[in-house]
Amino acid sequence: MAKRSAALELAILGVLAQTPQHGYELRKRLISVLGLFSTISYGALYPTLKSLVERGLLVEQDDIGTGKYPKRTRITYALTDAGVAYFNEMVADSGPGAWDDDTFAVRMSLFGQTEVNTRIHILQGRRSRLEDRLANLQTNLSKGRERLDSYTLELQQHGLDALEREVRWLNELISREQAGGAPTKGSPENVPGKK
Repeated sequence: MAKRSAALELAILGVLAQTPQHGYELRKRLISVLGLFSTISYGALYPTLKSLVERGLLVEQDDIGTGKYPKRTRITYALTDAGVAYFNEMVADSGPGAWDDDTFAVRMSLFGQTEVNTRIHILQGRRSRLEDRLANLQTNLSKGRERLDSYTLELQQHGLDALEREVRWLNELISREQAGGAPTKGSPENVPGKK
């Protein structure tokens, strides 16, 4: 559960690094645009936002609503200078936590704000982790094939196929990253707080 909370925190900081937003917009972006979480309850989102405010990483700003209820005040969340520094530090981290199952999708969604060497290291780490998993699954499948029923074998083969596909995909991404090209949003001059 702690890894999922950390992933949610990082995703929130990543969205707010682009533009301040209120809770509803933020939740909508995390679910529908980034597709990182199948659902995020307000019961998970608002305590995380509160924690980030208490730690000085976010600031709450009153925002007068428009439209049907123009006098209704909404709270908009924005990164503080400490929040920008913390976010940049988190995005620069390419250690094992960055390619973990619970955080990899969030980290990849932030590649536009991540330096190229960090992106490559994260992709290589993820590939290494999946290759280990693939080797273990292949070994276990070859050892136990005769003891498994056809449905279990089918499920095992499906898992094997999925891992092989993801490793091929990661190989393609790594090759593209290593080939270089034009500067992207992830270039240091485009990462929040970096020049």
